[in-house]
Amino acid sequence: MAKRLETCKNCEKQFNKAFSFCPYCGQQAKDELTVKVLFYNTISNYFSFDARFFKSFLPLLLKPGFLAAKFIQGKRLLYLHPAQMYLFIAVVFFFMFSFVQRNQVRTLDEKLAKTIKEDAIISKIDDKRVRDSILEARFIKNRVEDSVARSELRERLIKNKYLTGFTDAKIDSLVLADDFEKNDIASFDFNTQSVDSLIALGATDDMIFKEMGMSTNAGYWEKRLYKQALKFYKSRKGGSILQAFYDTIPLAMFFLLPIFAFILKVLHLKKGSYTHHLVFSFYYFSFLFTVFSIILGINFIFDLPDWLDFLIMLSTFIYLIIALKRFYHQRWMKSVFKSTIASFVFLSIVTPITLVLLSLFAFLFY
Repeated sequence: MAKRLETCKNCEKQFNKAFSFCPYCGQQAKDELTVKVLFYNTISNYFSFDARFFKSFLPLLLKPGFLAAKFIQGKRLLYLHPAQMYLFIAVVFFFMFSFVQRNQVRTLDEKLAKTIKEDAIISKIDDKRVRDSILEARFIKNRVEDSVARSELRERLIKNKYLTGFTDAKIDSLVLADDFEKNDIASFDFNTQSVDSLIALGATDDMIFKEMGMSTNAGYWEKRLYKQALKFYKSRKGGSILQAFYDTIPLAMFFLLPIFAFILKVLHLKKGSYTHHLVFSFYYFSFLFTVFSIILGINFIFDLPDWLDFLIMLSTFIYLIIALKRFYHQRWMKSVFKSTIASFVFLSIVTPITLVLLSLFAFLFY
């Protein structure tokens, strides 16, 4: 007697009609789409993720290296996938951070607009003595604000000497540095009056670029730089650049995380493949974003003391030490040493280079 065959609606392969599920893709054989089926699948999938997330969240916080070790051992359905956990927590963090960056962008634009408005009013004053007196008053005001800022910085550094390890001489060198708050975002190195005149006359961009100081045989990137500088000068909205910078950070994290995994691979050449280190990095960065989210959430309610923020950030380094020891099964001293090297390379070399590139990218393409 010939077997009666059923064609799967999902993978379109044939199987015995007596089967309740397709043996090739696992879809239910007679899965009629009803309202009940639709919402059951949606809710079951949501709570499956939800249950695995909460089953993974506490070990992520309280058991450094535990989730990564279990995932490598093959327990990949009991806990949330490392990439899935990272994406979920990162989305939560950047959503919370969006409120902070929105305020910073608005504050920067307001400050810049106020400075430009004051400059425009001052430039219209015919009496040179009055104009000079106003500029002198502004200079004195800026010097007073600068002195107050330096004094506040000194107090903070002295208060946290036991944490930073800075000597009195080091504190003095930081507070008295010549470039302390020296640059004004509204200041330009070129002759602004000449550029304003050219803009008012409807001069071409090339003429304006030349007045701004662009070389005669400028290449693509130099022209791009002056084009963006002119765009900024006309709009005077520094917030758009800052917003572009913030918008590139989530994208940059997709490169920074694999770089951190590569650093771990170099430090543990005989401890598994690069994928193993990538799994560890996903969970560790998930922990970092969780800590950052908690700090942001608390600071929305009340401002945490600087020393407490510092201790919380220090805890992420201690977490890394414990996680490396448990995941790589190595001694404490080796874990401390490798954690220090990995953190130093990532924070002192990789991160600053990334910030410079992001700043340049934000300015060139905002």
